[in-house]
Amino acid sequence: MPAVLRHYVAVVDAVNHRLGRVMMYGVFVMVAILLWSSISKTFFVPSLWTLEVAQFAMVAYYILGGPYSIQLGSNVRMDLFYAGWSVKKKAWFDAFTVLVLIFYLGVLFYGGIGSTAYSLGHFGTEPFVFLKDLAVAFVTGGPDAAGEVLGYIERSPTAWRPYLWPIKAIMCLGFFLMLLQALSELIKDIARIRGEEI
Repeated sequence: MPAVLRHYVAVVDAVNHRLGRVMMYGVFVMVAILLWSSISKTFFVPSLWTLEVAQFAMVAYYILGGPYSIQLGSNVRMDLFYAGWSVKKKAWFDAFTVLVLIFYLGVLFYGGIGSTAYSLGHFGTEPFVFLKDLAVAFVTGGPDAAGEVLGYIERSPTAWRPYLWPIKAIMCLGFFLMLLQALSELIKDIARIRGEEI
């Protein structure tokens, strides 16, 4: 395998490994939020924010932990035939299924970008152009210039009414990192097919 591919695999695996290890503690964040929700409902005035913040924390925990799950191979797999196959045959099968995963994650990422742009007030058909214009306006003119690019910012239709763009941006980041990890797994599978190990 070329050195650039080995370096890519090393960097992506290291980033997703560290992020996954941090996100493992996200379950404690969710427990703390839900514990506070129970306490506030029992002893105080119920907090409006707890249910949605717990949902957002769950989404971040699940989506940002996804690349680490792919890396560990801890996803659900039907091992009826797979377990008895040779390493090379497993690598061929994994390479094919990773290609399907890459396509699926690409669709999710594209949809996530469109949804994030929508949550920032873009109602057109070019979400990437809108996000580029927003970033350029922010870098060159600061928050005021970026504010001129923004449209009506989407909020949740609940009593608390939080902005939705932060969690949508986190989802896009998670999909992007899963794409990078899936490419890393494809490179490793190709190396196994060739009899190499990365």
